[in-house]
Amino acid sequence: MTTATVTESDPREPLDRLFRDLRTRPAGLSAREAARRLEAHGPNELTRRKRRDWPQQLLRQFTHPLALLLWLAAGLAVVAGTTVLGIAIVAVIVLNAALAFVQEQQAEKAVEALAAYLPTKATVLRDGTRAEIPARDLVPGDVLLVGEGDRVSADARLVDGGVEVDLSTLTGESLPAFRSADLTDVGGPLLDARDLLFSGTSCTGGEAKAVVFATGMRTELGRIAALSQRVGRDESPLERQVKRVAWLIAAVAVGAGIAFLPLGVFVAGLPLADSFNFAIGLLVANVPEGLLPTITLALAVGVRVLARGGAVVKRLSAVETLGSTTVICTDKTGTLTQNRMRVTDIWTPGDTDRAALAEAVAACSNADLEAGTGDPTELALLRAASELGADVSAGRRELGRARQFHFDPALRIMSTVDLNGERLVVNVKGAPEEVLARSTGITDRAALTELIAGYARRGLRLLAVARRSCDEVPERREDAERDLTLLGVVAMFDPPRPEVADAVARCHTAGIRLIVVTGDHGLTAKEIARQVGIARNGTKVVTGAELDEMSEAELDDLLRGGEELIFARSSPEVKLRIADALRAEGNIVAMTGDGVNDAPALRRADIGVAMGMAGTDVAREASTMVLTDDNFATVVTAVEAGRRVYDNVRKFILYIFAHATPEVVPFLLFALSGGAIPLPLTVLQILAIDLGTETLPALALGREPAEPGLMDRPPRRRTDNVIDGAMLGRAWGLLGGVSAVLVLAGFFWILLAGGWHFGEVPPHDLWVQATTMSFLGIVACQIGTAFASRTQYASLRAIGPLSNRLLLWGIAFEVAFAAAVVTLPPLRHVFGTAVPPAGHLAVLLAFPVIVWGADELWRWYRRSRA
Repeated sequence: MTTATVTESDPREPLDRLFRDLRTRPAGLSAREAARRLEAHGPNELTRRKRRDWPQQLLRQFTHPLALLLWLAAGLAVVAGTTVLGIAIVAVIVLNAALAFVQEQQAEKAVEALAAYLPTKATVLRDGTRAEIPARDLVPGDVLLVGEGDRVSADARLVDGGVEVDLSTLTGESLPAFRSADLTDVGGPLLDARDLLFSGTSCTGGEAKAVVFATGMRTELGRIAALSQRVGRDESPLERQVKRVAWLIAAVAVGAGIAFLPLGVFVAGLPLADSFNFAIGLLVANVPEGLLPTITLALAVGVRVLARGGAVVKRLSAVETLGSTTVICTDKTGTLTQNRMRVTDIWTPGDTDRAALAEAVAACSNADLEAGTGDPTELALLRAASELGADVSAGRRELGRARQFHFDPALRIMSTVDLNGERLVVNVKGAPEEVLARSTGITDRAALTELIAGYARRGLRLLAVARRSCDEVPERREDAERDLTLLGVVAMFDPPRPEVADAVARCHTAGIRLIVVTGDHGLTAKEIARQVGIARNGTKVVTGAELDEMSEAELDDLLRGGEELIFARSSPEVKLRIADALRAEGNIVAMTGDGVNDAPALRRADIGVAMGMAGTDVAREASTMVLTDDNFATVVTAVEAGRRVYDNVRKFILYIFAHATPEVVPFLLFALSGGAIPLPLTVLQILAIDLGTETLPALALGREPAEPGLMDRPPRRRTDNVIDGAMLGRAWGLLGGVSAVLVLAGFFWILLAGGWHFGEVPPHDLWVQATTMSFLGIVACQIGTAFASRTQYASLRAIGPLSNRLLLWGIAFEVAFAAAVVTLPPLRHVFGTAVPPAGHLAVLLAFPVIVWGADELWRWYRRSRA
């Protein structure tokens, strides 16, 4: 084959002609030919047509509630005749919208970029041997191997075998459809052809070989225009909460402005222009600019951090949900353990040769020991069979295989029909109790059961192997898996991951309940759970059979107890029942899984966690989070990261809200005194604070390291709001109240030192100095608020004052910007500032310490009470 391009062929023509037209052969393409075709046809990817939706995204920044509040303030400024102020407010709206738009774009790109962490793989024949390649490298003519749990990555014609396929992505049909190389259709719609597979569908059962005839945009999936559009970003519950609070702030600000406008005119006797200025100042002072995009960016940063730690989260909203997880339902094998199986013991009946067991194990497998591909359990069995002298090559196995009945998670058994010399035999392996129930001729079942229990108590994973002869290939597995002769029991050890015990301990201190759901023997599961710290002496083990007998009410009572549980010999359907029952009790459930049948439970759980290494494509697509290392400790790390992100969101909300009080109180003082007290702060100075000095420290608080004791407190309740009464009391009352007192003290000190008396109009230069002192006072208090906001409970010393370098840089910019506003003539003219006397400036150094100190005392009081 030397031709790099392949003409489009009819996938329903006879197979020999299809192979000829595709210029390929049943053994697949050579690696060099595949590389040439990849150059000619391009990668096997959908070309996403970019929608021109950025104008709508930008428009959203101009119409969210806080922006609307500023538009109202700008309109009032124009009506009041202060056009310059109106233009300045509009400029703030534009700058803020641009900043928010850029941050939202960065957050969206951060989430989209995570696809690189989860490359889809495809198994093909290249140069006649089995190879796993990136799905994007598939080309027409490739021979594709499809098995249970695989995602079909290109359009292909079945050559051998049969599979059940989930076609819902293309047809909407919820039930799997059977597709087989023996079922040829030459007419009717292409999607109905029973010997074709299509890109974007999933294999839910069986095994087959197929030749690829279309890739990328030439597939049926590529022709469906709706599926080529970019999926919109989910708005997280946290963002929805904050948006509701934003509307509340807007309503309060507008209500206060409307209420105080007549109060200023008719009660305080202020001129209408002054009353308008007061209303504008009240509106602007209540607007926490940049709040929504800052939250979006903080969540996106959390997603990136999790990805680097081995947990790929598919959407922003999952980050905050992780932080409130109350129950983790975990698999055992590969999640709590290392998934590095090794056979430790082999028991055979007295008259059985181990060579027969090794032959059965070599035949009843789908792993390839030479290539190192396949399930770790099967690889360990093949390794042991090879040591016993059996031929475990995949080629020999395929030549002798006549039929296969795949592993059934409900039956916990697998069997193959193979040619052994001149006769047909059925080789079976599976859970000991299932194989024993189908075996005959066992003389002492009680002794054998006790032997198996002894192995299980040591934490060993067990499989029984059996065989029987047959005259013809059975059509049904019920006919194949009966009247078996037991060949022996194989015991394997899969050591616990060394980091899991510490992760389990962190779960216990964090108030997170752990439930093990496994298909293994109950005693094996309990011993492994004991070694990692989940199980104790009284931990209850519930078998699948016992669970089947339970009513929903009995299951609810069992799960309501709150203690750790082990569900052994469980089918994947059990996970769905458990997830439903736990969520009905108000729990936030994280559920791990890796198989096709785990997909419903992964979708139903609040956080579905799929295995990235051992998991099937179907499980990965159904999940919210994928573990690239299949490690339970990574789940706990992700929960901790979710808590940290949520805490950091609360920290910068606290920081932003705390400055509303020192900004609003001066205007109230001006209005309630009827103008006898000059306006302590101008609207433009407020804008300089909210947009210039406040933004970078707020963003830096979103990158704050975890606070000590983060995993020592219970999960937050599902009903808890990100902004609550305690936070508002701390922000507006404590931090804001202390700041307001300090700011007004600095303002009056300047006025009184200049000879001002109550009710008088101060000289303009004196008033400018006084308002500048107020401006600088708020900036100084912001520094104290920033350090205070870094912890909710712990002292600043516990985390280190200098541990957040981004915050230090943000504060440095804040100080430099404030200095520029006060000293540079162009900015002094715009913002109406003047340099206060040096002695007054020196006093500002105490403001951050006082604000932080007051909050530090409050946190010390809370800790002492706790």
